[in-house]
Amino acid sequence: MKLWEEGWQCVFAALSPLADEDLARTVLIRTEPHTVALAIARQVAHYNWHAGQIALIGKHLLGERWNYLTVPPGGSAAFNQKMGVR
Repeated sequence: MKLWEEGWQCVFAALSPLADEDLARTVLIRTEPHTVALAIARQVAHYNWHAGQIALIGKHLLGERWNYLTVPPGGSAAFNQKMGVR
C-alpha cells in the first residue's frame, strides 16, 4: 500500500501544476503527438488496465473466497430484483 500511495502522489504532483490552458498543449508519447488532456486520459486508462490485472491475480489466488467488486457471475437476476429492475 505504501508503494501504491507513493505512485498516486507522483501522479497528482505531476497534474497539480497544470492549468486549463496546458490541456490543449501537444506532448509526444513515443513520437506520437497527443494533447495533454489526451495524454492524461491515456495514462489513466493504463492505470485501469493494471488495476484489472491486480484484480485478476487476486481472483485466481483466492478462488471461491474472492469477493466480487460488482455483480458476481450468475447474480444478475438477484441483483436486478434487489434493485427493483424489471
